Amino acid sequence: MSEFITIMKSELMITAIIFLLLFIKLGKAISNDALLVIIQVLLLLNFIGGFFMNYEASIFDDMYQTTPMIAFQKSILSLGVYLISLLFADWFKQTDHLAEFFILMLSALLGMFLLLSSGNFLMFYLSLELATIPVAALANFDLQKKISSEAAMKMILSSAFSSGILLFGISIVYGVTGTISFALLPAFLNGSTIQVLALVFLFSAFAFKLSIVPFHLWTADVYEGSPFAVTSFLSVISKGAIAFVFITTLYKVFQPMHAVWYNIVMVLSILTMIIGNLFALRQQSIKRFLAFSSIAQVGFILVGISSNVESSGIPSVVYFVLIYTFSNLAAFGVAAIIAAHSGKENIEDYKGLYQTNPLLSWVLALALFSLAGIPPTAGFFGKLFLLTAGASSANYAFITIAALNMIVSLYYYLKVIRSVFMDKNENPISKITVNPYTKFGLIICAVGIVFTGLLGRIYDYIVSLLQSQ
Repeated sequence: MSEFITIMKSELMITAIIFLLLFIKLGKAISNDALLVIIQVLLLLNFIGGFFMNYEASIFDDMYQTTPMIAFQKSILSLGVYLISLLFADWFKQTDHLAEFFILMLSALLGMFLLLSSGNFLMFYLSLELATIPVAALANFDLQKKISSEAAMKMILSSAFSSGILLFGISIVYGVTGTISFALLPAFLNGSTIQVLALVFLFSAFAFKLSIVPFHLWTADVYEGSPFAVTSFLSVISKGAIAFVFITTLYKVFQPMHAVWYNIVMVLSILTMIIGNLFALRQQSIKRFLAFSSIAQVGFILVGISSNVESSGIPSVVYFVLIYTFSNLAAFGVAAIIAAHSGKENIEDYKGLYQTNPLLSWVLALALFSLAGIPPTAGFFGKLFLLTAGASSANYAFITIAALNMIVSLYYYLKVIRSVFMDKNENPISKITVNPYTKFGLIICAVGIVFTGLLGRIYDYIVSLLQSQ
C-alpha cells in the first residue's frame, strides 16, 4: 500500500485537493481571498512533493508507469498550474465559482498526469478524455459573454472530432497487431500500409491537441473567447502535456516506423512555423497574437521531436516546455492585468506602457524576447537545443528553414516591444497597482526566463533523469 501511494503520489495529491474543494464548496461558505490562499498553498505543496521519492515502477499490469523523467514532466505541469493561481489572482477573487474553476482545472491536470503515465492505449484514451472535457467547460467560464460560449462550442466540436479520429486509429492498431500495450506494440509494427494509415489517424489526433497546421483552426477563436486563465492553461499546460506524450509515443511505440513519421513531422513542422508566423504578423488582439505565436512555437517543438535520438530529442523538448511555461505565462499574465484594469486587449493600446507601468513592461519584454529566442534569455537556449536535436538527422535544409522562421518571428515580437517602450502615447494605460500574489508570480516567471537558460545544470539535470531510466 505504501508503494502504491508513493508511485501515484502526484495523482493522489491532486485527487485529494479536488475532494477538499468539493467539501469546502458543500460546507460553510468562505471568502474567495481565503479559498485562493488555501488553493495556492496546496498547489505549492503538490509541486514540491513531485521532486521526492521518484523511481521507475509500474502497476496495474503495466497500465500505469512512472519514471524520474515522467515525474519531472508532471512537476513542470504542476508549476504551471501554481503560477496560474498566482498570476490571475485578481480574476479568481472576483469570480463567483472559484472552487468549481479549480475542480475543473485540477481534474484536467489529473487526466494529464495519468496520460503521461499511460502504459497502453486504453489508459491513454481515458486519460486524454479526462484531460480534455473539463477544459471545454472552463472555456465557457465567462458565462455572461457570448464569445466564451462560442469558444466552448468550438472546443467541444474539435475535441470530439479528434477523439473520433484517435479511436479509429487505435482500433486499426489493435486490429492489426492484437495488442494495445505500448511495451508489446513495437514488435508488431513493420510499416505496412494499414499500419501507416493507423499512424496517420493517431498523428492527426495529436495534431489537433497541439494545434499543428492544418489542424490549428480552432486555436485562435478558443483562445480569444476563453478567460485569460483558461487561455494560459490551454496554451501552456495542455500543450506541454501533449508534447511530452507525443514524443514518448513516437520514440517508444512507433520507433520501428521512424522513416514514415519523420517525414510527416518535418513537413508539418515547416508548415506550422510558417503559417503560425505569417498569421501572428497580422494580429492586433493580444490573445490572437499569442495564439498564433504558440502555434509557431509548436513548430519548433516538432523540430526537436524529429531528432529520434532519445538522448537529445526528449531532453530538448522537456527543457523547451519548461522555458515556454515561464515565458508564455508571463506574457499572458501581463496581458490579463492590463485587460482587467483597462479593458484593452489590442496591441495598439500598449503604446507608451513603459511610461506608466515599467514593471509590467519589462516582464512582457523578457517574455517576448524569450519566445523570440533572443539571448541571454532562456528561450535562446531552448531553441538552440531543439535545433541541435533536429540537426542530428543531418537534414540541414529543414534546420535552415527553422532558423529562418526564428528570424521572421523577431519582427512581430519586437513590434510589440516597440509599442511598449518606444511609441509615444498621449493617453497611455494608467498606472496599475499589481496584486502581491500576481507580482510574485510575475517575478517567478521573470527569474525563470533568465536563469533557466544561464544555469546549464538544469538541462544537465534533465539529461541525467533520462539516463537514470
